[in-house]
Amino acid sequence: MIVVVKKNQNEKQVQNLMNWIRDLGLDVHVSRGENSTIIGLVGDTSKVDIDLVRSLDIVESVTRVQEPYKNANRKFHPEDTIVDVAGHKFGGKHFQIIAGPCSVESEKQIIEVAEAVKKAGATLLRGGAFKPRTSPYSFQGLGLDGLKLLKKAKAETGMPIVTELMSERMLDEYEDVDVIQIGARNMQNFDLLKAVGRVDKPILLKRGISATIEEWLMSAEYVMSEGNQNVILCERGIRTFEPYTRNTLDLSAIPILKERTHLPVIVDPSHASGVARLVRPLSLASVGAGADGLIIEVHNDPPHALCDGAQSLRPEQFDEVVQSVRPLLPVVHKEMDV
Repeated sequence: MIVVVKKNQNEKQVQNLMNWIRDLGLDVHVSRGENSTIIGLVGDTSKVDIDLVRSLDIVESVTRVQEPYKNANRKFHPEDTIVDVAGHKFGGKHFQIIAGPCSVESEKQIIEVAEAVKKAGATLLRGGAFKPRTSPYSFQGLGLDGLKLLKKAKAETGMPIVTELMSERMLDEYEDVDVIQIGARNMQNFDLLKAVGRVDKPILLKRGISATIEEWLMSAEYVMSEGNQNVILCERGIRTFEPYTRNTLDLSAIPILKERTHLPVIVDPSHASGVARLVRPLSLASVGAGADGLIIEVHNDPPHALCDGAQSLRPEQFDEVVQSVRPLLPVVHKEMDV
C-alpha cells in the first residue's frame, strides 16, 4: 500500500501517521521528493482501513500495490536510487564501468589489470577470489589469498573492489570489500540474501540463469527487507535454446526494470555472450537500452586465464570499448566519472 502525503504538510502529523501504521505491525518505507512524501506500507495491509487513511487531511491518495515486491518497487520510490560506492555513483544520470579479471590469479596479474582498466576509464575493480564453477575440478579461486591480493590492488590503484560472496560464513572477511556481489547461482540463496541485507555495503545482485524479472526483484526484496537499500541489479544473460552464445542477453529487461524499480541496473556483456568479440556490440546496445553501467572481464593474458579466458578482453580491447561507449552517454542523458 502507498500513501501519498500532500505537499508542505506538518511534519508532526506525518510522524503521527507513520507511528500509527507501525503500531499496526507494519514496516514503513518513506520516500521524500520535491513535490510529495510517499509512505510505503510493507506487511499485511489487510488490517489497514483504507477509507480512514484517505479521509485524513494530510493524505493526497492511497493505492494498493499488487506486485509482491514492495521496497524495490518504483511506486514506493518514484525517483531513481543512487548507490554511492566510495564517491562513484550508480543510477540516475551516472554511469560506471566495473572491470577486471574473472578470477584473481596472482599479485602481478591483478595489479597489472587494475592499472590498465583504471587508465582506460574503469572506476571499480572486479575480481573473483571465490569462484563457483560448474565442475568441481575447475579452478575455484585463491580464496582468502585472492581477497588479500584484491585489497593490495585497491591500495595500489585506489579503485574500490567488487567481488563475489558465496557463503554467509565468510562475511566477516569482506569488511574491506566495497561492493559484495551475489552471483547468478546464488540469486535465490535466501539465507545469503538476508545476511547481506544486514550489512552496510552495496550489493551487486546478478540475475539467475533462468530467473524471471519478478523472481529477480523478489531476491532484491529479500536484501532490502533486512534494511540494506543499496542494491545494484546486474543483467548477465539468461539460459535459452540458442547455442551460439554462452547465454542470451535480455536487453528488454533493462527498460522493463526501469519502469518497475528505482534500483540501478547494469549489464555484464562478458557472461551474457561468453565471446570476447561480442562484448563491444553488447555494451553499446546496453547503453542504448538505458543501463546504468557495465561490468566487463579483462585479463592481461586471456589464452592462459584460469577462468573464462574466451570472454575476457585484453586491456587494449577494453580501452576500445570504453572509447566506443563514451559518445553514446549524452544521448541517453548519462555521464561517466572523469
